[in-house]
Amino acid sequence: MSVKQEESVIETPATPEVDEKGAVDVVESTFSSDELGPVPDGGLWAWMAVLGGWCTTFCTFGFSTSFGVFQDYFVQAGAGTSSDISWIGSLQLFLLFGMGLWSGRWFDQGYFRHEFLVGSFLILLSVFMLSICDPSKYYGLVITQGLLMGIGCGLTTTPALCLQSHYWRKHRALALGLVQAGPSHPLTDIRNLNTHDPSAYQARRWPAGFAWGTRAVAFLMLILLTIANCIMRTRLPGTKDKSGPQVSMKSVMVDPPYMLTVIATVIFFFGMYFPYFYLQLWVRLHGMSVNLAFYTISILNAGSVCGRVIPNFIADYIGPYNLLIPIFYSCGILLFAMFGVTNVPAVIIFSFLYGFATGSANALIPPAMGILAQTEDETGLRIGMLFLATSFPILVGTPIDGALLGSDNTDWYKAILFSGIVMLVGASLLVPARQLTVKRRGTQLT
Repeated sequence: MSVKQEESVIETPATPEVDEKGAVDVVESTFSSDELGPVPDGGLWAWMAVLGGWCTTFCTFGFSTSFGVFQDYFVQAGAGTSSDISWIGSLQLFLLFGMGLWSGRWFDQGYFRHEFLVGSFLILLSVFMLSICDPSKYYGLVITQGLLMGIGCGLTTTPALCLQSHYWRKHRALALGLVQAGPSHPLTDIRNLNTHDPSAYQARRWPAGFAWGTRAVAFLMLILLTIANCIMRTRLPGTKDKSGPQVSMKSVMVDPPYMLTVIATVIFFFGMYFPYFYLQLWVRLHGMSVNLAFYTISILNAGSVCGRVIPNFIADYIGPYNLLIPIFYSCGILLFAMFGVTNVPAVIIFSFLYGFATGSANALIPPAMGILAQTEDETGLRIGMLFLATSFPILVGTPIDGALLGSDNTDWYKAILFSGIVMLVGASLLVPARQLTVKRRGTQLT
């Protein structure tokens, strides 16, 4: 954030407001230098924000993107077909992203602490309730893992990401990458508590192990979310404490590079989560080890650790769009390679590379939103609006894949072609978005 200091008063960046004719008005607010100051780009509370954000995404994105473990288990338990069960994970991710518009707006207004506490409570309630659900009863799973968990994740994830803009500017992409590396530390390893007998996976003798394995995850989340609530705090006052009009949603929606980026990401997300939901089923249907199928999510997450950190570190120097476009293309190309993933080495290599690519894609999107924001007051709104838009393809994308597979799970080529093509289309739309951003910023390092 650009800060201009004169004597004891610091002038915050101008806040654009769009009138009925589309003209931009500027509102300025002033705060004492004790309240505001230069973006620290380091220091105790900056790193506490990163650590708290990491703990948060571990519990939110980490749990959501590990749904493949539950997907396969619930199908085995008889709760429904692959397409039916995928609606649970899709609903969870839909609410995680869809709540972003409101949680991002509330963050900008200064309600970070309130929404984060409520979201943490809902997350813990949902996982503890899931542990006592019958895994063969569909609607109980929808309410706990889909509805409650999704709302809780939506109230915590966006604020944890937006908080980084209060403390980081020069190394913001790296900070966001570290925060989003939380989901890449596989919660699925903890779910190994579900059984010590691999044959129980096929014999469906998981109910007791499922309950205590899920409770173990819940207790871990309790520790991590308690830490996050204690160490994260905002540095800047909310817009509710500032004079003048609030940031207009219309001014963001008429921004061409932003809207192109949103459209590209929406199309891309129609296909991105296909392997996260169905790779385990693919492995088992091709006669490979049950244990390998169980650990594919862990391998995806392991690749995502590197993917969420290394590209974001580079993005601080060359710009997020310059990495986001090739990363989007690589995700689509890798998905077509799934046709050849029919043996153990291929599964391991594909899982790691796809995890790296999709982890990079997820981690680079918020920094791209950051460079498009006119002021820090817009950061939460821009990320939240993007998350809301992407929630719809997340909701219907994997069920569409399940429908394309067919009731007997044999038409894999349809689902792979659909997912791969939409991701390549999304990547192509990012190219003009980058060109418009380059023109605005006057640099190729965008």
